[in-house]
Amino acid sequence: MAFFTRDAWNTYSGSDAVSHHIVEFKDVHFRYPDGTDALQGVSFRITHGEAVGIVGANGSGKSTILMHMNGYLMPSKGSIIIGDLELTRHTRQEVRRKVGLVFQNPDDQLFMPTVLDDVAFGPLNLGMSPEAARQRVHEALKTVNCLGFEHKPAHHLSGGQKSAVAIASVLAMEPDILVMDEPAANLDPRSRRALINMLKTFTHSKIIASHDLDLILDVCNRCIVIRNGIVVADGLSKTILSNETLLEENNLELPLSLQRR
Repeated sequence: MAFFTRDAWNTYSGSDAVSHHIVEFKDVHFRYPDGTDALQGVSFRITHGEAVGIVGANGSGKSTILMHMNGYLMPSKGSIIIGDLELTRHTRQEVRRKVGLVFQNPDDQLFMPTVLDDVAFGPLNLGMSPEAARQRVHEALKTVNCLGFEHKPAHHLSGGQKSAVAIASVLAMEPDILVMDEPAANLDPRSRRALINMLKTFTHSKIIASHDLDLILDVCNRCIVIRNGIVVADGLSKTILSNETLLEENNLELPLSLQRR
């Protein structure tokens, strides 16, 4: 099932671009309550319009980095700038208006009785009227080709449909920065290709963590490699993802498209 429509997505993708929508990590450290040092001095700067892939082996810190981008996690040390705001507990809600985070597991994102409730949750919490929120829901579900699912419980949907609705719940917030954790994990090949085509039309910043290195190569001009909570490489995706030695050192393999050459 190909559930993303290019024309509808364009309504989200660029009429009011603002050049100062950036993501900047400055010497960010994070330790989980069990003592695990997940991030150990992460620094990078992503500017408006960049498409950046974050790759690394399981446990490298990719998801932890993403969870910091809208304040689900707060750094133990260092600072994070989103747009013109430093992320603090006081600015976290404003940061979440700028950054839309799509979780790896859609079941972590979909928790309301119906799809309509899930997708409307964010806009309503922004203070929108029910009528305006319903319009946002319509546009977001149209974008992912899920109109007609409004009154279905999310747990009755297929894995791919759940992923689509989770993305719609973020699109309904109209974020300036789109952050996605393993967005293609539950998709069949046709839906994966449709997702890639959709992501290419999003002109604001997008940051994607994935083991699907072909998706990163296709969508992201820039790639950051994480190992044990440290940035070990940052550069052009085509350069980094064709460096077999670098990838092997970080428990990764060449993208399949490059292995066939």
